[in-house]
Amino acid sequence: MTQTKKKILLVEDDINFGIILRDYLRMNEFDVTLARNGMEGFEKFKKDYFDLIILDVMMPYKDGFTLAKEIRERNQQVPLVFLTAKTLKEDMLKGYQIGADDYINKPFDSEVLLYKIKALLNRRVAPVREEKPEPVHFKIGDFKFDSKLRQLSYRDEKPVKLSPKEAKLLKMLVLHKNDLMPREKALTKIWQDDNYFTSRSMDVYIAKLRKLLKRDTNVKIVNIHGAGFRLVDKSVSVEEQV
Repeated sequence: MTQTKKKILLVEDDINFGIILRDYLRMNEFDVTLARNGMEGFEKFKKDYFDLIILDVMMPYKDGFTLAKEIRERNQQVPLVFLTAKTLKEDMLKGYQIGADDYINKPFDSEVLLYKIKALLNRRVAPVREEKPEPVHFKIGDFKFDSKLRQLSYRDEKPVKLSPKEAKLLKMLVLHKNDLMPREKALTKIWQDDNYFTSRSMDVYIAKLRKLLKRDTNVKIVNIHGAGFRLVDKSVSVEEQV
């Protein structure tokens, strides 16, 4: 089966250079569309799908930075490669801030450009393993917990609204029900840090959750010294835990 060629939009106002680069990329099995200025480039971009875009910075009618901004407003994913004869740090930073994936100074080695293009395309099409969505509704003894709405209800009573961190922490505990929830894992995921102060903060939240859950004697949060915590739910049978 013939593999579909990757489509590249090349926006370059130097006609001779643009034709040479277009033909070189076509020789290397790419489907290349050449636009001769920023305005033409944007029109071609709107009318077709491209896997990658190469654009010169200094162009008449519409420069590369302006074109890149307009492209990014419509498509955040397509790789953008800037070509420029300028080597100013400010210009390079501006390009990356707009959303450039790479920045190549003229003159350049065409083979290097080719490898950069292939690397960007491979990164873009790398298969992403679909993660199974985590559940939202949980049962903890006689409690019902809605992690999305952050509501914890005991039997048929009115639910209690948890704070964002309380809900995240309780969800992690439930996902590790009757097993160890490592302290470092919770600190890194919820507080994005693992130091003395965030650790003490988590202990405060654990104490709040213990207070809320104490109404059910089958449920308790156990401290595993030096390792983390364990949400014990004695109402869960051995078969349900397996």
